[in-house]
Amino acid sequence: MTYCLGVKVKDGLVAIADTRITSGTDTTVKKKIFVEQKDLHSLFIMTSGLRSIRDKALIYFQEQVDEGEGFNRLYKAVNALGEQVRRVSHEDRHALEKSGLKFNLNTIVGGQLKDDEEHKLFLLYPEGNWVELDHGSPFVIIGNSGYGKPILNRTLNSDSSMALALKAGFLSFDSTRVSANDVEFPIDVVLYKKNTFNMVEHRYEKKDLEQISALWEEELKAALKQIPEDWMEAALKKLP
Repeated sequence: MTYCLGVKVKDGLVAIADTRITSGTDTTVKKKIFVEQKDLHSLFIMTSGLRSIRDKALIYFQEQVDEGEGFNRLYKAVNALGEQVRRVSHEDRHALEKSGLKFNLNTIVGGQLKDDEEHKLFLLYPEGNWVELDHGSPFVIIGNSGYGKPILNRTLNSDSSMALALKAGFLSFDSTRVSANDVEFPIDVVLYKKNTFNMVEHRYEKKDLEQISALWEEELKAALKQIPEDWMEAALKKLP
C-alpha cells in the first residue's frame, strides 16, 4: 500500500510520501515522488498503485518531456501524463486483469509552471481524467487514506501555514503508520513556496521523528483524560 499526501495552502504546496513497497519479513523501500524542475517549471508527481504501471507511465511522460514537449501551465502537463496513463492502460490493462491484478494508478501532481497565476494541485485518476484541488478541499491522500484524514479535516484549510500543513501532514502519516503495516518510514517531503519555481526535497528517517511521534501519543492520551465524562453516566448507569 501507499501513503501520499498533497496539500495546497495560500503560501505553497506540501507533499509527503512514504517509501514502503513490500511488507512482512522482506521489506523494500522505493521513492514514490518524482520531481521535475527547471527555469519557471516546477512540478512533483506522486503515485499509488502497481509499481509497474507507475514506472511505465512516468517513463513515457519523461520521454515526452525530453523530446521537447513544453508545458506552460500545469494542467497541460497533467493532461499529457493522463494520456500516458491511458496508453499504459491500453497496453497492459487486459493482461493485468486477466492475472487478477487491478489497473489502479492514482496520481497527485502539484507545482507551478511559467504561465500559472499560482501554484496548483491535481488528482489524476486511473482513467486519465483529473480534478483540481481548490480552496474548499486543500488536501488529497492517495493509497491508505482512511486513518490519516481526521486530523487534516479538523486542522487544515487554505489559509493554513506551510509549517502547520507539514506538521499535520506528518501526524496524518503517523496515524496511518501505527494502524497499517504497509505504510512506513522513511518519508520523502517536498516543499514548494509560491512563485519561487524552486522545490525543496527532504527525507526523514524513523529516528528523525520518533520523538515527535511519541510526544503526539502522550498528548493524545492527556487530551483524552481532559474530556468531560458526565455525559457518559446515562449509559453507564444501565450496566448491571
